[in-house]
Amino acid sequence: MRYIRYAVLAVFAVALIVVALANRGMVSLQLLPDGLADLVGVNPSWQVPLFVVIFGGVLGGLIIGFVWEWIREAGERVAAARQKREMERLKSELRRLKGEKHRGKDEVLALLEEAS
Repeated sequence: MRYIRYAVLAVFAVALIVVALANRGMVSLQLLPDGLADLVGVNPSWQVPLFVVIFGGVLGGLIIGFVWEWIREAGERVAAARQKREMERLKSELRRLKGEKHRGKDEVLALLEEAS
């Protein structure tokens, strides 16, 4: 199974390299559109290869998606934590009640009674 994973990763790496080589032309990346830059008076611009823009967009989308999903699941994490606290409370109450039930009895008889 490990070799299959390595093979898939190798194919993915080759595909990324091929995309990078096919899109290595330089493009101008501007922070603001021209109309807005005229109002502000500042428009930083960089010359970068196209594959950097493509991979940056993909990486940015992944990060935004992971953060969005983490925020969306916040309610489920809160509910799971609440259920865990309730389960611990019920377990401690069950131990207390079993202790009261078997108080004054022989330990071996109490264990045998619980098993049946």
